Amino acid sequence: MKDGKVGIGVVGVGCISDIYLNNITNMFHEIEVIGVCDLIRERAEAGAEKYGIKKIYKDMYELFADPEVDIVLNITRPYEHYEVTKAALMAGKHVYSEKSLSPSFEEGKELVALAKEKGLMLGGAPDTFMGAGIQTARKLIDDGFIGDVVGGRAMFCSHGPENWHPDGEFVYKYGGGPMLDMGPYYVTALVNLLGKAESVSGCVKTSFPQRPMLCGPKYGQMIDVEVPTYVMGEVAFENGALVSVFTTFDVFHNVNAQLEIYGTEGSIRVPDPNNFGGNVKVLRGRNYEYFVIPLLFNYTENCRALGLADMAKSLTSGRMHRANYAQQLHVLEIMSSFEKSSKEGRRITLETPYERQAPMNCTVLPGYLD
Repeated sequence: MKDGKVGIGVVGVGCISDIYLNNITNMFHEIEVIGVCDLIRERAEAGAEKYGIKKIYKDMYELFADPEVDIVLNITRPYEHYEVTKAALMAGKHVYSEKSLSPSFEEGKELVALAKEKGLMLGGAPDTFMGAGIQTARKLIDDGFIGDVVGGRAMFCSHGPENWHPDGEFVYKYGGGPMLDMGPYYVTALVNLLGKAESVSGCVKTSFPQRPMLCGPKYGQMIDVEVPTYVMGEVAFENGALVSVFTTFDVFHNVNAQLEIYGTEGSIRVPDPNNFGGNVKVLRGRNYEYFVIPLLFNYTENCRALGLADMAKSLTSGRMHRANYAQQLHVLEIMSSFEKSSKEGRRITLETPYERQAPMNCTVLPGYLD
């Protein structure tokens, strides 16, 4: 820690890195980027030049050895999360990782056990649940505005990121698919709104064994699909709520994202959990018309790195950070259990503990965490 700021070392300078580097540099005032590294050095050099970053490491091990780095930001490709995070923990660094924690639940448990053993902080994306949209919805639910929650519905539908992502092949490989790629936003939002999940049932399939790349340098190439691309299931929560969850890269649809919570006295349409803001809409009783609730919290724009800044704050405050490993692991078990339930033909009882952390506070100065 230098000049009161927590030092961040960034592993991976791909597509998602720009918003992280921009926000760490310009939005969050209690963290700073010490240095970056990437397997493709030109990417690291471009990011460093754009954001005035002084250090470019030859590899992640040189980054881990830097005493100025307090937290490693792991924004590599999903199938690389486990190895990078494990290596960083073994080197004695706290780690904040892009979603998911790991491609498999067993690997996720190993990482959490390692972090506990070494007394290190571990957590990661998504942090969109900390934004104004979902935090406003949480307050309404916690305050009983729609009565007792009885259920809900979460849905993400598209025909795959190969239509727009310049390097979208990875989403159809190990660690990818619509559930592990997009599901973290929806499932993380759900556990923050409703609390611990108890059990899961699911059905999955792969509709297209091959997909064409439709943009970027691999345009026109056919790639093999190694993961389920049509995933649907049901989650039973400890509070009695039953929620249907559906993610797919196989369909054409004009409404990509939906998240609704149903209560005994009304319903809430939660904004797209892929974002931080958006409209929170409420229907009360037999009115049958939704009305917009003003957002009650900070962070309405694309604030990725909010969870990282919150983790950094917890280094000095002593509280548990909100996007912590217990949440990540619970979400990973829920998502993994849809496919497990489908393969084994039975309902899966979840083993991971989970407790919601405190809601966000509206700080006077955005960019400084409570």
